[in-house]
Amino acid sequence: MIRLIKPYISFAEVQDDFKNIFDSGYFTKGSYVDQFRNSIAEYVGARHAFLTTSATTALTMALKLLDVGSGDEVIVSDFSFPATVNVIEDAGATPVFADVSLNTFNMLPEELERKLSAKTKAVMFVDALGNPSGIHRIKEICTENNLPLIEDAACAIGSSEFNVKCGNIADITCFSFHPRKLLTTGEGGALTVNDDSFGQTLNIKLNHGASFHDGKAEFVDYGYNYRLPDLQCVMGIKQIEKLNSIILSRNEIRNQYIESLNPMGFVEQKLHNNVESNVQSLVFTVPEGVNRDALIIQLSKKGVESTLGTYCLSNTTYYRKKYNSVQSNASYLEQQTITLPCHDDLDIDYIVESIEQIVNG
Repeated sequence: MIRLIKPYISFAEVQDDFKNIFDSGYFTKGSYVDQFRNSIAEYVGARHAFLTTSATTALTMALKLLDVGSGDEVIVSDFSFPATVNVIEDAGATPVFADVSLNTFNMLPEELERKLSAKTKAVMFVDALGNPSGIHRIKEICTENNLPLIEDAACAIGSSEFNVKCGNIADITCFSFHPRKLLTTGEGGALTVNDDSFGQTLNIKLNHGASFHDGKAEFVDYGYNYRLPDLQCVMGIKQIEKLNSIILSRNEIRNQYIESLNPMGFVEQKLHNNVESNVQSLVFTVPEGVNRDALIIQLSKKGVESTLGTYCLSNTTYYRKKYNSVQSNASYLEQQTITLPCHDDLDIDYIVESIEQIVNG
């Protein structure tokens, strides 16, 4: 099976550092944690970076930083993985689904403006599949309305708009290091912030509520253990060192696909002119008349893994039944988009030929 993605990391790259950790006997809160944190902050240009167990726990902490809770509304991009909206629901707030562009798959500014209310506590923008197109315009609207912007950049490490990397645009940015991501630590996540008060709060919240003075812990708040262990941080360090070359390679693969699939009517996720994408997922809208689900099944029979682009959050069973607010563009994209394999170890010609045979068969 030609897989959707393969990790850009090998055991040979990490074995010496793994041995150092085992020899030291310190598996958590060690030097590799600090190194990975600092590497993320430096790479994205943020003042502070904090590691978490996943992007879900990072998003959870983002909402806690903003004291989002019952009676609040959070306007959220409607085309994403359900974890995005689940954290809003879990906080007791009401998600307000904002429809997305059929081109970029990102939140439409006019949708955001239309859905603002006195109850709006925050806005959550999703870099759909690694594409940050339009985030600065969303940030402008948030600033005009004195609202904090959370960036669900689970897929967007290394992406940028106007030469500003994701992680240094929104008030709070959350990343994922899940195995489907191009930088993976197995599981894991991170938050980046520029606000020093946010940084101080996260230092305490992510250490069980402890503030340290002269080596002594004083528990000044309630908090959590969302820590990422040193072994996983080693994996992250090795990949962030070569992240730019990984992204360059994925963009070259994207261009090859576009050249081959556009003549068949497949349309790639569009990027604004001022955007550089990490191509986290390589997604196309299938031509009208092509059954996307059948295409996925037939490609699997030919040994090619593929899947839908991602989900229309407002049309998942739970949220459709509770809020009855299905967004048309996001619903269309869920039905009509396909994710294709993107990594260095694949035969693009075979994949394209397989698609052509199925579509024309």
